Amino acid sequence: MIQADVKLDTLGYFCPMPIIMTSKKIKELAVGQILEVASDDEGIKKDMPAWCQTIGHEMVGLEEEDTNPKKVYKAYVKKTK
Repeated sequence: MIQADVKLDTLGYFCPMPIIMTSKKIKELAVGQILEVASDDEGIKKDMPAWCQTIGHEMVGLEEEDTNPKKVYKAYVKKTK
């Protein structure tokens, strides 16, 4: 399990909002801190790694939790710059 410094709840939001919210929130972090982004949008599995690669932050993990009736995805992003 990855230990996050800050958590961001984007449940109920769909593409592109979780990425937009992540972009704003990560600016508040110090370099090296890890942001956990919780989302119920399955698109985050592809969108977050692509965003990290484009922007230059490090995607350090992705977890899926099966919470009936839907899944929750937790993406972990390390601020690198």
